[in-house]
Amino acid sequence: MKKSLLMMLTLCFCISGFSQESGKKKSDTFMKELAENGCKCVDSISTFNKSTEDIGADVSKCIDKQTGAYQLGSKFMDIDLSNKNTTQKSITININSDKNSKEYKGYYYDMERYMMSNCKSLKRIVGANNLENYYSTSKNPEARKLYTKGDKEYEKGKYEKAIEYFKKALLVDSLYAFAWDNIGLCYRKLNNYDEAIYAYNRSLNIDVLGQMPLQNIAVAYTYKKEYDKAISAYERLAELDAKNPEIYYGIGRIYATYLNEYEKGLENMCKAYNLYDKAKSPYRTDAENVIGFIFLDMKKQGKADRFNEILKENNINPTFK
Repeated sequence: MKKSLLMMLTLCFCISGFSQESGKKKSDTFMKELAENGCKCVDSISTFNKSTEDIGADVSKCIDKQTGAYQLGSKFMDIDLSNKNTTQKSITININSDKNSKEYKGYYYDMERYMMSNCKSLKRIVGANNLENYYSTSKNPEARKLYTKGDKEYEKGKYEKAIEYFKKALLVDSLYAFAWDNIGLCYRKLNNYDEAIYAYNRSLNIDVLGQMPLQNIAVAYTYKKEYDKAISAYERLAELDAKNPEIYYGIGRIYATYLNEYEKGLENMCKAYNLYDKAKSPYRTDAENVIGFIFLDMKKQGKADRFNEILKENNINPTFK
């Protein structure tokens, strides 16, 4: 539904002052301020024992809160106050506030892309996988205390110290799957992929339904350039949760980036894009970027038409030329 907003004289003065900055600088400053507000909102989101869908919904609310202001502010900036025909008494601005409209989505995606590039905590939040199974956490208070200390060291980037605490937690409770998961993450940060894979497998020995270690095993194998093993790990993950977009993003990236099989890469990346979109996950931006790179390579090969066919087959509107 469209809303016509009548802005009175006092608002015109605000716009006049705002327009003293150059167009691009003004726009960048405005976007930066809104994104910082959105990032503060994201920082307040708890990811503990939440599904990716629930986390995505919470993140989307944070982006939504800034999108309306960005939409309105952008239209203010388009007003030419130097034009003598522009009335200083009132200004009418049409805002399409329907969240399914092309206009609103355009502003929403702009805000989402900017925050993905500039809000450090956003990727951490949307990438969180803290869903608990029976063995995920520990009932032992001392083990949990040590785990928390390790988590704090991890956040500070002190991965070797974090590993020490996670291992101490396992000495107290040998069935603490999350501790093994985080040991794997630390070793991955230290580029020790074999130890990371070992830790993830130890976690899976405790909790065979653990999706986080399976996903990270695939990532570790990708870093090791063992692409067949990485794809196999993603396929195992699909057996647990076929609607997890990380599966298709990971497989698509391997095919497109490392194996130069662009059509397979695109087919998987389109699935990832649609699942991210459905979950309202800002990782949609990453899938979108990879799709753009695939287009450039397929265009060089004279396969732009096939590229657009694959997008249409996945109900994505082709906008590449």
